[in-house]
Amino acid sequence: MILESHSREETLKIGFEIGKRLQKGDVIALQGTLAAGKTTLTQGIALGMGIDEQITSPTFTLISEYPNRIPLYHMDAYRLDSVQDFLDLGVEELLWGDGACVVEWSEKVMEAMPKNAIVIRLSVDQSGVHRIESENWPWGDAF
Repeated sequence: MILESHSREETLKIGFEIGKRLQKGDVIALQGTLAAGKTTLTQGIALGMGIDEQITSPTFTLISEYPNRIPLYHMDAYRLDSVQDFLDLGVEELLWGDGACVVEWSEKVMEAMPKNAIVIRLSVDQSGVHRIESENWPWGDAF
């Protein structure tokens, strides 16, 4: 699945559609450069899950939990040096738990991701168009 977004609002809408479909145990592995839209997509995912809290990047907190019918665990591996650092945070319980997980900078910790993780790569071209490309997309052509 490849999608394009021309604005923050479009990225939020794409995230919203993803969030509506997430189930317990789903893991979204976000990848992309700085300012590619990872946190904006996550904000839309949270809205689609019915979470009203303000979603911010967990770069310094590393893991943020948002209680809900299905809890959202928002993780960030940017500041971590290894997969072991990630595992030392206790993420295995979250990745295989009763919530849904979104992991920013997952390319640094892919060894720890479940094999069925939905990998979403975000990039921005020179004109500012955001490209959202996924692997293991479980929803067909839902968009």
